[in-house]
Formats: sequence, C-alpha cells, structure tokens
Amino acid sequence: MDMPMPLPSPEVHPPAAARAGWWDGDPQESGFVATLISTRQNVSPKRLVEPGPSEQQLEQLFRAAAAAPDHGLLRPWRFVIVPMERRADLAEVFALALVDRDPGATLEQIESAREKAHRAPLLMLVVAQLGAVEAQIPALERMVSVGCAVQNMLLMAHGQGLGSSLTSGQAMQSPRMRRLFDLREGEEPVCFLNVGTVARRKTQRMHPEPQDFVSMLRRESGER
Repeated sequence: MDMPMPLPSPEVHPPAAARAGWWDGDPQESGFVATLISTRQNVSPKRLVEPGPSEQQLEQLFRAAAAAPDHGLLRPWRFVIVPMERRADLAEVFALALVDRDPGATLEQIESAREKAHRAPLLMLVVAQLGAVEAQIPALERMVSVGCAVQNMLLMAHGQGLGSSLTSGQAMQSPRMRRLFDLREGEEPVCFLNVGTVARRKTQRMHPEPQDFVSMLRRESGER
C-alpha cells in the first residue's frame, strides 16, 4: 500500500482570526494551499480502502463544506452517508436501475452494478436543492455553491492524507434512487462522494495552463 502524501492535517478549530471572520493571509499558508490544490487527485473507489475518516476527520469534512460560498444562506446542499449496513440496499438500487434501463443486462453486468455500492469506506450521496426558493437565487448559482462545498470536502480529505473521488452514472436519475434516499421535491442527486485510504496512487495528471482557459473582455470596436 502506498503511504499517504505527507500533508499536515488541519485542526478541527481554525485560528482565532478565521473564527472571527477574517484572515490576512500568510505566504507559508498560501504555499500550502497551492500545493494542496495542485496535488489533489481523483482516486477510484476501487483503490480506496480502510481505514476511512475518523469521527474528527468526518467533522472536518463537513465543516469544510459549510464554509462554501452560499448566496442567500440557503445551504443548497446536503449529504447522506450510506453506512455499511445499508450498502446492500444501495447495491440493489444500482442493480435494478440497470435492469430498468437494459432488461437484457447479463448477470455479470448486474453483479458489477451491485459491487459499486461496496467500495470506499466512506460513501455519501451529494444532494442539491434546485427547486423554487423564496430568495430567488438561480438554480445555476446554487449548483455552483454545491460544487464549492464538494470541492472543499475533497481538498480537506486530501489534507488529511486520505483519497477521495466523485462517482455518478445513469442510476442517479432512477426513481428507485429517489425513493431510497427519500429525496424531496426540488432535490436532485448529484453524485456520490467516496473517501478512504489510498491503496495505490496513479501518476499525477497535467493540469491545463491558465492561458488555455482565460481571456480578457476587450473594448468594443471604435471605443477609445
């Protein structure tokens, strides 16, 4: 088993300045943040093994999610942990959702669908609240907030020396999935978040260069 990357685990309680709602920044801290972001990898659930996060680490993950940008303070996300004793129920949803889509699915394909529910030590469903809200915050903006909450959790897991990944698929839109997780009107299942100890790491992928995706809004023709 590969040893986790030697990144220091953040404390559960942030520094006093952060608790007070401000932070002036620190060159050493910013360097750590840059390293944390640039070295994070998506680790397949097949390569995530025990031990999973401790209770303290799990609290850190959810505190990180709570720090995401949230226009209107709607908290348009929630997370549903799937404990080991409920993995079989999720496995059946994966299997039956496959049969619903493809009645001709082979036994091997059905068993493969079931197996996906039994991989990472920590498995949770990411749920987005995209229905009508009084604050009139657009659903797209709320979805950005959900993404920020998820990214905060992925980075926190990486800082803890754990691996993580996001998984989805056609089963996400199955009515069976909605029933299992008791999703309310306006709620949408986004993906599963997987966390655990990394059994084997892959080669770090190259990230795109900023000039490949950044442009400048130019002056209109004739403007001085």
